[in-house]
Amino acid sequence: MKVRRIIDAHHHLWDLGADHRYPWLMKQSVVRFFGDPKPIQRDYGVPEFREDIGTLPVVASVHIQVGVESGDELAETLWLQDQQRRHGLPSAIVAFCDLTAPDFEARLDRHRVAESLRGVRQIVGRSADEDRATGSDALLENPAFEAGLKRLAELGLSFDLQLIPAQMERAAGLLAKVPNVRVALCHGGSLSDFSPQGRAIWKHGIRLLAALPNVICKVSGFGMFDKAWSAASVREQFHTMLDAFGPERIAFGSNFPVEKLATPYVQVWRRYLRMTAGLSGFEQQRLFHDTAVEFYKLPDTAEP
Repeated sequence: MKVRRIIDAHHHLWDLGADHRYPWLMKQSVVRFFGDPKPIQRDYGVPEFREDIGTLPVVASVHIQVGVESGDELAETLWLQDQQRRHGLPSAIVAFCDLTAPDFEARLDRHRVAESLRGVRQIVGRSADEDRATGSDALLENPAFEAGLKRLAELGLSFDLQLIPAQMERAAGLLAKVPNVRVALCHGGSLSDFSPQGRAIWKHGIRLLAALPNVICKVSGFGMFDKAWSAASVREQFHTMLDAFGPERIAFGSNFPVEKLATPYVQVWRRYLRMTAGLSGFEQQRLFHDTAVEFYKLPDTAEP
């Protein structure tokens, strides 16, 4: 393996017996935008995560909030910090905190007691159907959301942006107003419409977001939208992101255990290696390690 160090820049953990609850993991017979969650509606902790990693040189990881019951967000953050103390992972925590809440700053201050906190994710878009049900699309026009992003920047915290291609142009317009907040585009913008028109909308959005120097792109989650994906099938998609953002602003993530519905952990990273086989060692190091270290302010890691 040419890559000596990997940082998994996007994964999840959960404990269904913990004090905080996960409504979507407890609902039965509800198919989500990424498929039927039934196989992962069970505990997924650091020991199993390490088993999935196997002998891959994963030296650090970034946990992204899972979607706990409203009011349980702080409990999730504190549980994750305890997992880090007990097991050494995750290395960084991206929590949920409602940027539009009247007491947003007080809520955020409580999250900041966790020394591994690096940022916030508040999902703007998952799929058109789910977004209509949640109303999350309205965040892009909410002045409180913009103010919350500015506050994150002031505190040195980042924002993980999950949306769908139809929202990218509006999101780019909003983010242009908050140039100091560091933003990670989750799942490469969640391309799910592979028609020529769907790809065109996504490519246009990628170019707009890449034009903002404070935005990086996380490549992850291919299996949510194509269970049969391969290094070859996503080649054009990956190179569109690479050409737009450059290796210095791209990080890889596993999206485990959601991706486990489609692809084993080791296979995900082998496909990433195939996708980047023609790149230089320096470029690969950026994609697999350095971009995530810089963005999430992780301590640099000695080679294993």
